Amino acid sequence: MREVCFLTTDDLTGYTFDDELAVAPLASLGWRVSYESWRNTAADWHRYESVVIRTPWDYQDDPDSFLQTLKRIEDSRTRLENPLRIVEWNLNKKYLSDLEAKGIPVVKTVFSEGRLDEGKFQQFREIAGTDEIVIKPTVSATAQDTFRLREFDAEVARKFDGREFMMQPFLASITNEGEYSLFYFNDEFSHAILKSPRSGDFRVQEEHGGLISPAEPETELSNLGDQVLESLGEQLLYARIDAVRGSGGGFEIMEVELIEPALYFRMDQASAGRFARAFDQRMNEL
Repeated sequence: MREVCFLTTDDLTGYTFDDELAVAPLASLGWRVSYESWRNTAADWHRYESVVIRTPWDYQDDPDSFLQTLKRIEDSRTRLENPLRIVEWNLNKKYLSDLEAKGIPVVKTVFSEGRLDEGKFQQFREIAGTDEIVIKPTVSATAQDTFRLREFDAEVARKFDGREFMMQPFLASITNEGEYSLFYFNDEFSHAILKSPRSGDFRVQEEHGGLISPAEPETELSNLGDQVLESLGEQLLYARIDAVRGSGGGFEIMEVELIEPALYFRMDQASAGRFARAFDQRMNEL
């Protein structure tokens, strides 16, 4: 059996994940899956043909150390999926500006750093033309330190002292319709889901009570996903594209997840097999 590692973290208590559904399809293609925490500095990366970044869902607590681990993996000549250069670009949500510069519709976003004060808050409300603002760090995962505000909140603002942060208008479609995620393996569409927040919340992640259901993307949404993939200029093992319906009725990109997205294999019974075949194909093309 050939050896592949799924990169994870020390403790996934409280998280929902289903990567184990890919183990059998990979085994049928001759691959044995092991797991290593990205925090394990003693890990022997040479023993694997490939390391696939899967559930290191606390990397945002120490992104520099996380990147150092990925560099050690690549320096060991073990194939890293997705590659370090993509991770470095995707780690900070300022990549949304790059996508927008390429003509891709993105949820209106203002990036800032230093201190969030009432002036910045009110200025963005005027720019966005909305009463409600969502603020979060530019390096974040699972909606950590993500807040929905109608008025300036000094206590929330202090959480962003000395940090890069971003502000976006709150879109009513998040609660009325939900957020769509499209999944691609080797640039081939696999499946899609709709994530909806629980009553009284705006966060769609399962860790915060979000509801997940299979979805069939509209043509406009599928075309947007294809546009994003083409803009990346590189075929990747996996990509997850998150989009919402904007205030004008068209779809807009919320995030493009290329580092460690949950892949929701359980939402499509054939998806884990597609992932395994995509991985095996890439490894056999070396």
